[in-house]
Amino acid sequence: MTLGEALNRRSDLQKRIAQVKDRLRASVLAQEGDEPPERPGELLEELDSLCEELQSLIAQINHTNAATKLPGGETVTEALAHRDVLALRLSARRGMVREAMGRGGLLGSRYSHSEIRMVRQIEVSEVQGRVDGLAKERRELDTLLQQHNWSTAMIE
Repeated sequence: MTLGEALNRRSDLQKRIAQVKDRLRASVLAQEGDEPPERPGELLEELDSLCEELQSLIAQINHTNAATKLPGGETVTEALAHRDVLALRLSARRGMVREAMGRGGLLGSRYSHSEIRMVRQIEVSEVQGRVDGLAKERRELDTLLQQHNWSTAMIE
């Protein structure tokens, strides 16, 4: 199984676990004299089985990510951390640009002399340029990770 297939399986297991949890909630109470839609005990057994498979799969994915390297020499775990930090940096800078460009185009203008005038404290074009660069870096890293995921066999 490739890492990409394992990641898809992990996603499927997480969805199935969520569904079983919903079915459990619907089956724990029944009107006196009625049967619940499903037996809670059987659902718990299914949930436990899915959770055990998920735990094993997550450990195997993490082990594979820590042991395999991308062409640049960093491990997949390091690349994933890098991608997460890029997302944080992008989010902060996009928020800055949005705020600096916001207020319905009223930035710097006033309705009356008593209203406080808002003045930009950043050069939007510079920050936007950095946003564009970080976004490109993140896209390229995502592409590299995807290629790696579909060409790397899981480590047992």
